[in-house]
Amino acid sequence: MLKAMDDAVHDGVDVLSLSIGGLDEDPGTLHVVANGIPVVYSAGNDGPVAQTVKNSSPWLLTVAATTMDRSFPVVITLGNKEKFVAQSFIFSEEIASQFSEIQFYDANDCNADHINSTVKGKIVFCFPPMFSPSAQLNTLAFISAVVANGGRGLIWPLYNTDSLLGDNLAASNTSLVPIDYEIAYRINQYISNDDNPKAKISLTRTTVGSEVSAPRVAAFSSRGPSSIYPGVLKPDIAAPGVSVLAAAPKTASFQGIPYHFLSGTSMACPHVTGIVAVLKSIHPQWSPAALKSAIMTTARTLDNNWMPIQANGYIPKIADPFDYGAGFVNPTKAADPGLIYDISASDYLKFFNCMGGLGPQDNCTTAKGSLADLNLPSIAIPNLRTFQSAARTVTNVGQLDAVYKAFLEPPAGVEMAVEPPVLVFSKDRRVQSFKVTFKTRRKVQGDYTFGSLAWHDGGSHWVRIPIAVRIVIQDIYSKIS
Repeated sequence: MLKAMDDAVHDGVDVLSLSIGGLDEDPGTLHVVANGIPVVYSAGNDGPVAQTVKNSSPWLLTVAATTMDRSFPVVITLGNKEKFVAQSFIFSEEIASQFSEIQFYDANDCNADHINSTVKGKIVFCFPPMFSPSAQLNTLAFISAVVANGGRGLIWPLYNTDSLLGDNLAASNTSLVPIDYEIAYRINQYISNDDNPKAKISLTRTTVGSEVSAPRVAAFSSRGPSSIYPGVLKPDIAAPGVSVLAAAPKTASFQGIPYHFLSGTSMACPHVTGIVAVLKSIHPQWSPAALKSAIMTTARTLDNNWMPIQANGYIPKIADPFDYGAGFVNPTKAADPGLIYDISASDYLKFFNCMGGLGPQDNCTTAKGSLADLNLPSIAIPNLRTFQSAARTVTNVGQLDAVYKAFLEPPAGVEMAVEPPVLVFSKDRRVQSFKVTFKTRRKVQGDYTFGSLAWHDGGSHWVRIPIAVRIVIQDIYSKIS
């Protein structure tokens, strides 16, 4: 892979997009960035579990996945006229036009071994008595058994994975409809009180706009903090990665179908790569770090209804920087960020030559600095005992004469200050440095809390970076019990 990157550098590419992930980092990717080529990586699909984010080297732009403001609703109509709305791909007029008998499976019968020819022409309803993430492991086998035995439909409760609306649902004539447990309970009550339960599933329609709350961080999107570099806040940014319709090659795995719906951070990564390419065409002189900074400092943390962006998972919650980094990508704002946090390749080497695997421990040619002082457009303090500072430098790329004031949102339990609190730029003074200090307000082996620092020029520029701080008594402490 690194040899291919070398060939790409030799070929003069402008940006690299890698929907690839593994257990380890690839320090050799710094060689690409040192040649002025931004490298964009997917964050991984192991969410919503913490510490699963991949590709957390600080010189990479690491992308999380979100939903978009589009849904594919279908209506489930029961024999008693009760209706429920779910999401699926239903294209069969025959299925949508008539009621079908419901065949009920309960408890341990909800598995592929109990599906036989008796389901032919019927809608299968599976109602396990308890919610269990492990039950989802049998989902594909269960679906396949219903389809193979001629089932007309399958309705079954699952927790949200944001990956169900894929080709496995669209490629079958069987109506496959995942639902939540509230709707499942209502359907179960109907079946219990009707001697001949029936249901009908409507054709899919497409809904786009503000009535679909978006973006939401995808349940599968890998979460921070980085297990390899906890002092580097990852992921960096989030972009659309759920039910993305894209062209497919004419290979056997895609069954000759020219377009497919797919979900994953591998879908989100190319969105950001395209944005980087556009920004680079507008600002060809900017370094990879400057482009990354522009994307991060202008990101959105509110959804299309001006509410805090949510993160899907076992329990939906308000998203934090370990879910989406700086937020949801905002390409129009990124073209004019106001200030940028720039980093040279030598800066990365200064901080990582001895501790990041970039060189032998006995061959450190540059002084090792504090990781907190690496000029990233984010701050992560994984081991705050009493007091720590982080130095940053910003370059004005907006109006020559500008005054920026600091606006702080301190992490819970932490006192935070910035010195100086005002940055004055002019034609002769385009670069300014400042120091952010963090002080504990309690002595506890805690968890991460989140905040932000934003510089505002009184006009259109809000230059915001995310902050994650963990108060500790012991530097390395496992919470697993």
